Amino acid sequence: MFREMLRKKQQLPQEECIRILKEELRGVLSVLGDDGYPYGVPINHYYCEQDGKLYFHGGKKGHKIDAVRRYDKASFCVYDDGFRKDGEWPLHIKSVIVFGRIEFVEDRETVYQISRELSHKFTDDESYIDREIRQYGPGTLLFALVPEHISGKIVEES
Repeated sequence: MFREMLRKKQQLPQEECIRILKEELRGVLSVLGDDGYPYGVPINHYYCEQDGKLYFHGGKKGHKIDAVRRYDKASFCVYDDGFRKDGEWPLHIKSVIVFGRIEFVEDRETVYQISRELSHKFTDDESYIDREIRQYGPGTLLFALVPEHISGKIVEES
């Protein structure tokens, strides 16, 4: 169903893909937007090891939400900052792409718990996180990308 990587030497092991999904702060979520146009939006995320899903949060309205309600298939791409080998100019970048389907999370306790986990990627300030969840939690929409396929690769920009 999903294509195999052509340059297998560049393929990352699944463990490395998961590490990148857990550690990187943001990526691009792509959905089928208005009039069949692709719609990619930069967004932060939380990868949950317990269920293997990627979680996103945001407002309850907008282009992204309308698109997902019409068609639940999506992809999410994340890449790291890259590195250079000593004495060389090309940047080596690791990227991961996840294909799957979006599901909305209705349970408010789960919304608050995942929002808290996502916040910890950016700050350890518990009082700030508590305030944000109290203030914005009731209006927050949480949705998950349920992976059907995950692949990653390392490329050299040359």
